[in-house]
Amino acid sequence: MKDQRDRENPYSPTATAKSPVTVPAMDPQIWSRLPEELLELVLSFLPLKTFYNLRSTCKRFNSLVFSSSFVSKHSSSSFPSFLLLSHPQCHRRLALYDSSLATWRDLTLSSPKTTPPTSSLLSSSNGLLCFSLPSPSSSSFLVSNALSKSSRLIKFPFYPFSFDTLSLVSTPLGYYIFTISSRSNLNSVFVYYSKTNYWREFDGFEPVLSENYHEKGVYFNECLYFTTPEPFSVVSFDLESGKWERSVARLPNDLTFLRLVSGGGGGERKLYLIGGIGRNGISRSVKLWEMNEEMNNWVEIERVPELMCQKFMSVCYHNYQHVYCFWHQGMICICCYTWPEILYFKSSRRTWHWLPKCPSLPEKWSCGFRWFSFVPDLYASV
Repeated sequence: MKDQRDRENPYSPTATAKSPVTVPAMDPQIWSRLPEELLELVLSFLPLKTFYNLRSTCKRFNSLVFSSSFVSKHSSSSFPSFLLLSHPQCHRRLALYDSSLATWRDLTLSSPKTTPPTSSLLSSSNGLLCFSLPSPSSSSFLVSNALSKSSRLIKFPFYPFSFDTLSLVSTPLGYYIFTISSRSNLNSVFVYYSKTNYWREFDGFEPVLSENYHEKGVYFNECLYFTTPEPFSVVSFDLESGKWERSVARLPNDLTFLRLVSGGGGGERKLYLIGGIGRNGISRSVKLWEMNEEMNNWVEIERVPELMCQKFMSVCYHNYQHVYCFWHQGMICICCYTWPEILYFKSSRRTWHWLPKCPSLPEKWSCGFRWFSFVPDLYASV
């Protein structure tokens, strides 16, 4: 009996080597009759890369993952989220950092026709990416869902069309594209809504918004929030009514720069402010505040550790126009256009960290680093 058990146990010290086991072929007459609900369950456990490639194997799989029953039972929350790095010299290739596994991947944009080399990634929101197509023949933005491989060309409201800032806001009911365009020394706001498929024009805000064109509008309570240059203030734009409003909440003293971030978990969204504190335009520290909506004031909650703050200040050379911030899966990310790393605050642990440089970036690249939060959503409609 012992010899028999040893032969059956491949890890036994007395077990003998066995020849490879031949796996019998799957009988298509059996597997083709697998109930749909079991197939849906199996697909829901697949990793993102396998799930992404499986759709092209057959029409049945492709139609199944977009069926109403599959959508109702499974959501895109099972897919990993990424920090996405774009650079002007990356043609149709984006670097992805999986923060949960601490690994790097590449995302290749599938169609050279819809994403030509001259395209530039401008904004991201809930699984959607917005590119500019600046060639004279296109005169369009491209909104793309990289996971479902779907995209839509959106014509400029007029041509030629120049814009100072752009924000993409994706909601369960559709998405908005917010732009500010300067015409005849006047600022006008143009908002595109995917459900109505047309542009609306509104008055701009005077004085102009932040001179930092990397900074996007922050979506909070159905409005976009922005900061203005000195004297610093926070203003909001209602995407439906087109009305501007200046916040009356008093800002912290001795600010050298400020940025906004919106995020949260469990359906509770919060508005944060990141700012430098110092004199004569030189930051000595960087702090984080949270908006108390009941009291309508900013409450300090954290500050960047001194050594990290010194490194970040040396990176941006006190040129704060290059600084931008965003929320990503419980992290408040602080980035610089001229630096390939991210300084981030992990809200659950209340700790600060550096995200190291992407290993595939050549050393000679010194500017043009654009980071985005990318949360794949198969059902985000373009």
